[in-house]
This record gives sequence, structure tokens and C-alpha cells, in this order.
Amino acid sequence: MSSAHNQKKAYAFGLGAVLAWSTVASAFKLSLQYLSPMQLVLYASAASLLSLLSILAWQGRLPELAAFRRHWKSSLLLGAVNPFAYYLVLFQAYSLLPAQEAQAINYTWALTMTLLAVPLLKQKLRLQDAMAALVCYLGVLVIGTRGQLLELHFSNQLGVLLALASTLLWAGYWIFNTRDTREPVLGLALNFASSLPLSLAWCAWHGQLTPPAWEGLAGAAYVGALEMGFTFVLWLSAMKLTRSTASIANLIFLSPMASLLLIYLIVGEAILPSTLLGLALILGGLLAQKLPLRRVQPQPLANPPS
Repeated sequence: MSSAHNQKKAYAFGLGAVLAWSTVASAFKLSLQYLSPMQLVLYASAASLLSLLSILAWQGRLPELAAFRRHWKSSLLLGAVNPFAYYLVLFQAYSLLPAQEAQAINYTWALTMTLLAVPLLKQKLRLQDAMAALVCYLGVLVIGTRGQLLELHFSNQLGVLLALASTLLWAGYWIFNTRDTREPVLGLALNFASSLPLSLAWCAWHGQLTPPAWEGLAGAAYVGALEMGFTFVLWLSAMKLTRSTASIANLIFLSPMASLLLIYLIVGEAILPSTLLGLALILGGLLAQKLPLRRVQPQPLANPPS
């Protein structure tokens, strides 16, 4: 198969993944009308596990799940972070904030990963990274205060803190994931299988194992299959086929505006000027970080949070 054909397939897979991710902020918000954050974690995790197992079955790789016996420690640890802790915090943020604000703040995860790499991986913090951080977190302040920077009055302080905490969990997960020797799809399936008992126990402890509305289950199935499961495989396939990782990774910058459009059309939120300004600052900071003033860092093969 020609390299040009592979590149076209890579763009198709990458665009498919980005379009799917653009819908999940709306899906989160709509699903949380029928489910609590912890219920959404439980049912979406179950749906994602089913989708990942289906992919492994289609590839004839279900026997590889026996690798859990060798990798049970990493499966339990990584599964406790993602999906359990990460999505529990993220969904709680979405329950407190408008979808437009939560999804915009969550895009700072890439910068958070750079900052976490300093203490965890002993990497040096470059001046370019520090400047990008200032610009991105200025964008977070604009969004969180809805443009009232001088008053520093947050629309929902806990929601903003939870959205930022979710970026710490996500970035930390992918930093520790760099040491994971498991094949990505198999590793993700083992993580979700390991986290499911945690989600079940958490819901049981809080008395939230009551039968959910079908709308909530449908939303959780959509979130689990797209945000947590199948779309990851699309993105991974795009990364494997492309001649240029950067060209595919840059497609993710199409997602925020598409997501805002869907939030406006589907959820019915009026998009605030402060959200647009803050998101522009966040994306500007991330783009500035990618300018060729520093060595290009390897792109993580992960689906970005929404």
C-alpha cells in the first residue's frame, strides 16, 4: 500500500477521532441530567470495556487478556487513575460548570503534562514552557471568572479546581504510562476491567446502584464507546499510519471550536465571549509551546480529555 494512501487513511482516522471527541462534552452534560458523576463513570466504563473487548475479539486477541497475571499491579494502579479517578473528577467538574467552561479548561492537560515532567521525569522547564503556562492559565482565569479578572470572582470555584485537577490526573496518567510495556489497546482493556470493581463499590457505598433512566444509560454507552474506547483505536491507527505524527496531532486543535458549536446547538448553552477569549489564550499558549524553539517532544498516543 502506497505511503500517500496510508497518509490519506491516517487523516481520515484522525479526523474521525477528532469529530467524535468534539461531541463528548455535549454528551457528558446531557448524560449528567440523568446520572450522577459516579454513576456515569460506572456505566460508561462498562460500555468502554465492552467496546475494547469487542475490538480484541475482532482481532482474535482475547486470549492475550491472560497477561493480567503478569501485569496486575500496573493494571490496578493505572486503572485506579484512568478511568476511575480521572473521570470521577472530570464528570463532577462538568456537573458544576457549563460544558463550554469545563471542556475549555480541560484542554490545558498537554501543558500540565509538560509541567509535571519537571519533577517526575527530571526534565528542564524551558522559558518557552513557562511563558506558555502563563498564557494558558490566564485563559483559565478568564473562563473561570467569566472575564471579571480584576474581581477574581469565579463562577464556580470548586468546578474550576476540579477541572484543573482532572488535567493533573490525566497528565500524570500518561507520564506513568510511558513506562507501560503492554500493547495499548490490551493495556486499556485491562485498566478498565481493573477499575470496574472500584466504580461498582463506590456507587454501592454511596447508595447509587438504583436503576437509571434509559436516557442516562444511552448517554453512558455513547460516552464509553466513543470517549473512552473505540475512538482511542481510531487515533492510535492514525498515529501508526501517518508519515508525520505532528500533522495528525495538530488535528486536535480543530476539536475545541467544533465542540463549542455542538454545545451551543445540542446543549443549548449560549457561548460566552469570555469562553471564546479564554479558549483562544489556551490554544495560543499550546501552539506557542509547539513552535520550533525547542526540541520536538514525542506525542502521547492518548485521546485528549474533553
